Amino acid sequence: MSEASQKDSGPRRVVVTGLGAVTPLGHNVEALWKGCLSGCSGIAPITLFDASQHTTRFAGEVKEWDATLYMDKKDVRRMDRFVQFAVAASRMGLEDSGIVVTDENRDRIGVYIGSGIGGLGTLEEQHSVLLERGPTRVSPITIPGIICDMGAGMVSIVLGIRGPNSCVTTACATGANNIGDAYHVIRRGDADAMIAGGAEACVTPLSIAGFNSARTLSTRNDAPEQASRPFDADRDGFVMGEGSGVVVLEALDHALARNAKIYAEVVGYAMTGDAYHITAPAPGHEGLVRAIGLALKSAGLQPEDVDYYNAHGTSTDLNDKNETAALKTAFGEWAHKLQISSTKSMTGHMLGAAGAVELLVCALAIQNNVIPPTINYHRQDPDCDLDYVPNVARKAKVDVAMSNSSGFGGHNAVGIFKRYEPAA
Repeated sequence: MSEASQKDSGPRRVVVTGLGAVTPLGHNVEALWKGCLSGCSGIAPITLFDASQHTTRFAGEVKEWDATLYMDKKDVRRMDRFVQFAVAASRMGLEDSGIVVTDENRDRIGVYIGSGIGGLGTLEEQHSVLLERGPTRVSPITIPGIICDMGAGMVSIVLGIRGPNSCVTTACATGANNIGDAYHVIRRGDADAMIAGGAEACVTPLSIAGFNSARTLSTRNDAPEQASRPFDADRDGFVMGEGSGVVVLEALDHALARNAKIYAEVVGYAMTGDAYHITAPAPGHEGLVRAIGLALKSAGLQPEDVDYYNAHGTSTDLNDKNETAALKTAFGEWAHKLQISSTKSMTGHMLGAAGAVELLVCALAIQNNVIPPTINYHRQDPDCDLDYVPNVARKAKVDVAMSNSSGFGGHNAVGIFKRYEPAA
C-alpha cells in the first residue's frame, strides 16, 4: 500500500506484535511475566555503588547485566546503561515480532523510546573526572551518554531503522507517552511499524540521594523485598527500579499481510496535564480523571468494558490515595468491580521505563487471561478500598486492559489495549 493511499483510507488499526523487556525480574519478557505471576520481588540491597551512607540502601537493579550479549563491545563503550537496556529490549522486541529489517522496509519502521532522566550515571561519573582530573580528561562521549534521546538514536543506529525517530520525556509518564505517540504515527500512515517504550538507569548515588531528600523513597532497609507496597496502609515511599520495556506496534494490515502473531490491539490513548504542582498529584487526581475519560472516548468504550487496570501505584501516600479517588470518579460504580494491580510492587518504579513495562504487562494479561498481583498488600488503607488483586495472581477473562502513568510536572498518560478481533 502506498503512503498516499494509506493516508486517504483513514486511520489504520494498530496492533502489538512484539515485546521486549529488561527488568529487575530478569533480562527478558518471560522472566518478567513469570516473576509477576509468582509474586516475586526484584528488590534487593544496592550493589551498583556503595550505598552505606544513604538513607535508602536498596533498589530494583537489573542484576548480572552483560550488555555484550546484545550488542558489540565497541557500541557498549559508547552507551550509558539506560541506552544499553533500550537497545537490548528493542532487539528482543523486534525479534519477537518477526519483522526483518531490509533496505525495502527500513524507512517505514520507526523508533520512539524515551527516558525520564537519561544518562545520570554517565553525568555523575564524568563530573567526578572533571573535579578530580581536570576538564581535558572528560570523555568525548559524555554528552551523547547523558542526553535522553540516545536510546532512540542508538536503537535506530544498531538496528538500521530509518523511519520516524523521537524521544518523549515526561518523567514517569515517558514510556506510556512514547507508545501512545507511536500509535498515532502508525494510525496516520507515517510508518508501518514502530518500536516504542522507555528506558531508565537511575540507581545512582545522586538519584537515590535526591529522591531521599524529597522524602519520596521507602526507607525499609531491613526488608527491601517488602518495601514496595502500593495501596497498603503501611507504605512509606516508592522503590527505585531500572530497565527498559518496549512494544512493537504495527499497522494491522501490515501485520496480517505477513501472518504475524498479535498480542493485542491498541484502541485508546490520552494525555493531560494537572497544572498543579511539580511533584504532587492534584487532589482527587483530576488530571487522571480526564485522561481516563478521554482514553475511553477515543477507544469507543464504557467504564464497565475495562477488565483490568494496571495502576501507576507507586507506593507513596499521595499517589495511591489520589489514584484511588480518581478511579472512583472516572469509573463510578464500576471502580469497585474493576480489577487493579500495581506491578511496581515487584519491579520497583522504573521511572521513564515504567509505563512501557506496564503496558507490556497489559498485553500479556490479555493474551494469557491472568492478572498479576499487587504484592506486599497486607493492611487496608481506608482511602484505598478497591480490588487491588492482593498478593496472588488471578485467572480472569481480560478483553480490555488499561494502564496509567503519571509523571512529575503533572503529566498523565493512559493507554488501552484490547483483545484483537478481526473485522466482521
